[in-house]
Amino acid sequence: MTDVNRPPGERIGGWTRLVTARPRLSLLVALLFTALAVVAGSGVADRLSGGGWEDPASQSSYATKALEKRFPASQPNLILLVDSGGKKVDDPAVAAEARALGKKLAGEKAVTGVTSYWDTGASALRSKDRGEAIIAARITGDETAAGKALERIAPDYRGQHGPVEVSVGGPVAVKQEMQTTIQEDLLRAEMMALPVTLVLLVMVFGSAVAALLPLGIGVIAILGTDAVLRVLTEFTDVSVFAQNLTTALGLGLAIDYALFIVRRFREELAAGGETLPAVAATLRTAGRTVLFSALTVAVSLAAMMVFPQYFLRSFAYAGIAVVLIAAAAALVVLPAALVLLGDRVNKWDLTRLLRRGRPAGAAADRAEPGAGWGRFARLVMRRAPVFALATVAGLVALGLPFLRVEFGTADDRQLPSGAESHVVQQHIRDGFAGGPGGGVEILAEGEPGAAALADYSAKVSALPGVLRVDSPAGHFADGRQVGRPGPAEAARAAGGAAYLSVQPKGEGVEPATQDLVRDIRAQNPPFRTSVTGTAAVLVDTKESLGDRVPWAGAIIIAVTLLLVFLLTGSVLIPLQAVLLNALSLTAMFGAMVWVFQEGHLSGPLSFTSSGDIETTLPVLMFCVAFGLSMDYGVFLLSRIKEEYERTGDHEAAVEFGLRRTGGLITAAALILAVVMVAIGTSRVTNTKMLGLGIALAVLMDAMVVRSLLVPAVMKLTGRATWWAPGPLRRLHTRFGLSEGESAPSSGAPSGGSPGGGGSPDGTSEDPGGKADGGAASGEKGRRRDRVSAR
Repeated sequence: MTDVNRPPGERIGGWTRLVTARPRLSLLVALLFTALAVVAGSGVADRLSGGGWEDPASQSSYATKALEKRFPASQPNLILLVDSGGKKVDDPAVAAEARALGKKLAGEKAVTGVTSYWDTGASALRSKDRGEAIIAARITGDETAAGKALERIAPDYRGQHGPVEVSVGGPVAVKQEMQTTIQEDLLRAEMMALPVTLVLLVMVFGSAVAALLPLGIGVIAILGTDAVLRVLTEFTDVSVFAQNLTTALGLGLAIDYALFIVRRFREELAAGGETLPAVAATLRTAGRTVLFSALTVAVSLAAMMVFPQYFLRSFAYAGIAVVLIAAAAALVVLPAALVLLGDRVNKWDLTRLLRRGRPAGAAADRAEPGAGWGRFARLVMRRAPVFALATVAGLVALGLPFLRVEFGTADDRQLPSGAESHVVQQHIRDGFAGGPGGGVEILAEGEPGAAALADYSAKVSALPGVLRVDSPAGHFADGRQVGRPGPAEAARAAGGAAYLSVQPKGEGVEPATQDLVRDIRAQNPPFRTSVTGTAAVLVDTKESLGDRVPWAGAIIIAVTLLLVFLLTGSVLIPLQAVLLNALSLTAMFGAMVWVFQEGHLSGPLSFTSSGDIETTLPVLMFCVAFGLSMDYGVFLLSRIKEEYERTGDHEAAVEFGLRRTGGLITAAALILAVVMVAIGTSRVTNTKMLGLGIALAVLMDAMVVRSLLVPAVMKLTGRATWWAPGPLRRLHTRFGLSEGESAPSSGAPSGGSPGGGGSPDGTSEDPGGKADGGAASGEKGRRRDRVSAR
């Protein structure tokens, strides 16, 4: 049958011709792309960085870099913790061995600023029980170079040396160990997630052939994104954490998109369609929804580009790449595979083994597939006010712990308790005077004179919360001064600069120390000053995020409103989508504080609570979870819209949408949750929080918001749900997109959107009735229902 003579709904559009004309060639190109991606992405993990939480344009970043360059001893990133082995650190044999180690370390290439307790006699470099002491130094170079230098020299120092035992720690060791741990955990997560995902897909599809298709799309997305990240590392810093998002979204979204497309293709076949027209109808309907969904997810992730921290920008790079590659593979590779498979997509039905022994005509076999979701939708709509109020109240209650959130910075406690660098820092935290990370450092520039510097030091000393102000003699790894020379020595500086180290009464990044940073910056000495230190970095990070969060939120909301309007033609539905998506994230944010900040499940989940949440993580989790929620929202709304255009019956359309997509969305959410939980088994706390938090958000969205809140709210808003003013209706008529293309029936309200919009296939025929039973016989519709409910 020629294309011209095909019935409406079976004509082959331009896009379908393009991707299916040479299906074997399309698959060969995909195979070559995957092979090139493997080569291009090889070694990407070794080029990723472990930091990126700071704003590079902030005052603290400037001061840190200046101090690193001019006063390397003020910024040690390597700590050798020397254990005297039951003796005291002042024992002659211990002291001799420690001095020899310090001398050897000073001779290492790329190491500078070596100082130790045995050189300075500073009490801050010695434990309270005199059993341990510190050798501190700085490894020069960027994060990658410093990490490689540490790998080279650490084995020569770690372990037993005569009467002492040495452990390696410090910021560079923490980052290096974090990077290695994440790589190992990611490989383990993939090994855990893939077989479980395959089993779930077989259960969803019933066919081993159909189940393998989503995994293939996921592999293409992951490998392609690794190649993109590898290229990006040549031009910018990329966080090692981004690989976790690549794996999670690569598998999760590829499976979502493939589920939606393969299921729709099987519906078309079950309705009596031929293979090529079935692929065409699938691309016009489910394919359009997949493209639309990918845009909404990509926009949510792209919003992180407004932040200067490369930790967040890295997730935008990885997220945008993996979403677009997954969508492209689903819309190009998958149709080609379906053309070649045809009816064989249903082969190898492994669920027959589970059905053996069931009596013929059992009630389970006679029940209409998807009927349970339909009955559930009707129940919710009959008691819509009760379900709406109860669900909203429950979600708000789950989010209340977030009101107690305390923001902090990532440190060694992200690592498992047995990690060497964590052990070193914990020993310093528990056994040494003060705690690591508590110092506030001041860089003075502009030829500060001795008298002016002494006067400034006295003013800073008088500030509330200051324990003492020290000048540059020996310095501890966090910047705390350990000697107390006079102002004349403090004024001796490199290039007309000097620095002071302020020891606060509080520790780390507690609010009092942050206030002290602000008080120091409020001083007005006759020379330029810049303040850094852990608390200063946190203050700058919070200000940077606070300035840009409204912009990121505005971008996400504005584009989401626009895209959902183009999908539905309604003014109210986009507003509902934004509000309900935000509600679906409340449980995630509440659990973030209750579990990880307050440490209620630290034992079962095997992590060390630091008492705060890393500042950038809520932003990241919001963008990712919001995008995934919109993904499921688009799937549901597209089917509701399609049925409403066909029948004009609002409540029937809501019931139809939930009946057709309830099982699909639940299965997709469960599979994505499995992947995220596998990521959440990481030994690094931030990765654990990311994986488990997003898994919770996805399940809450699919099983609570989409199942309860959406039908309840749409029942309450009634036919007004589809209203739009005249100018916007005309705008949607011209530019709108939807899964179905049928014109509204005579029962559709005049205020509703007429749907329409050009097909990506270059056609304007109506597949909606054929796809959903409007033009199909009752028997065809029943056969399609049996397939779709799978």
